[in-house]
Amino acid sequence: MDFVVAFLLLFGLVFFTGGGVGILRFPDFYSRLHPAGKLDTLGSLLMIAGLALYHLHHLDLSSILVSAKMILIVVFIFLSSPTATHSIVDAGMRAGLRPWTRKILDKEGKGS
Repeated sequence: MDFVVAFLLLFGLVFFTGGGVGILRFPDFYSRLHPAGKLDTLGSLLMIAGLALYHLHHLDLSSILVSAKMILIVVFIFLSSPTATHSIVDAGMRAGLRPWTRKILDKEGKGS
């Protein structure tokens, strides 16, 4: 069981790291929201599932209830994260924030 817990925690860390790198590397506001919404949600699922499973080592009522609360936190994150990301994108659009576009250089080095 410890192997499964370590696997879940390690892959949760991989997804959190990927989300952080994506936030730093992507060029604009809208494309940065994609790793923030997707990878952080999956990373939290894996890590909280690993912690809930680890907490079940001593099988009694209190550990089952704590693990159930952790799973409810995951459900709340899965419901609220896409909604929050959509609201942030909508606020950016309403504020007039334009998406990033690649500028094509002509022969003289001027962007079009």
